[in-house]
Amino acid sequence: MDLKQLNAFIAVADLRSFSAAATKTGLSQPSLSRLLKQLETDMGVVLIDRYHRPLHLTEAGSFFYDKISTILTEIDTVTSMTQRLSAPSSVLNIGFVPSVLYGLLPEIIATLKQFSPDIDVNLKDISSYQQIDALKSGEIDIGFGRFAHQDPWIQQILLRHERYVVALPKSHPLANVRKQRLIDLANNRLILYHQTHLPVSSTVTTETRTQANDKLSTNRVNRAATHEAASSEPITEPLLHLFAQYGISPFMTTTVSDLQVALGLVAAGEGITLVPASLQTVRTEQISYQRLVHENVTSPIYLHTLKDFVHPKIPDLLTAIYHVYEQRGITYRQQNFVSQA
Repeated sequence: MDLKQLNAFIAVADLRSFSAAATKTGLSQPSLSRLLKQLETDMGVVLIDRYHRPLHLTEAGSFFYDKISTILTEIDTVTSMTQRLSAPSSVLNIGFVPSVLYGLLPEIIATLKQFSPDIDVNLKDISSYQQIDALKSGEIDIGFGRFAHQDPWIQQILLRHERYVVALPKSHPLANVRKQRLIDLANNRLILYHQTHLPVSSTVTTETRTQANDKLSTNRVNRAATHEAASSEPITEPLLHLFAQYGISPFMTTTVSDLQVALGLVAAGEGITLVPASLQTVRTEQISYQRLVHENVTSPIYLHTLKDFVHPKIPDLLTAIYHVYEQRGITYRQQNFVSQA
């Protein structure tokens, strides 16, 4: 059993076609078939049922695929990290989610370049979830994201919490209400835009619902909240989770591909949404942004990188971040990444 055989098997298993797998691997079909047959002979197991189109994995093949694909990913990650450790790049590749770009990221990058004029920075728009694989592959060296991740290859620090604001059409009856309550927004169509859901499942307890109702001092019962209360399904969509913390579930929701589309629908009067406060300069001609009274309705900003390789320019980035926070009067707790190398 060798890596060539394993990679041949993974390619066939992924594409369910010898011809497509041959194209992907750059091998001829006879060579690919021979490698796969050698693997099956060495193991004494049939991994692929060749008598169906498209090809099917046998039960043993499915089990082997699940286990070996994880191992091969780890081998690729270790290889990439070893190469970067032996010859660190002078370029700092930074991944970010779009909402961070509307906040302090441009100012942070400008400050970083002032402190380190020789630094070469490459920015990449990439979701929080995708950043984890991008860190492992070496596509990025560090990422700004909105979600905590539990991954043995990754270390992360919490930079700060950013308050959410409600985005409403200018024509909305609540558009000029300066302090909004979630309970008053529940009968609107809530536009959801997160592509990454909360990694830890959360449910709303009876105690939480009671406390929330007392705190909001209301006798209104939202029909959707009643339905949610009777359900044991976990609530992992970020905006719905914020409402659920107060025992509320919006009566109607619409899910779109990204935050910009969500704000476009709000501008068109198709609903409301919640966005981090740094977004409240977007589409201000059509959208009214108002503060929420709930102090714990926030969106965290995380910085994450590999555990075993910290790019030598990352300490300079952290210095720039904390300098900007001090200049802006933002409360923070200074942290540093720990290099295991």
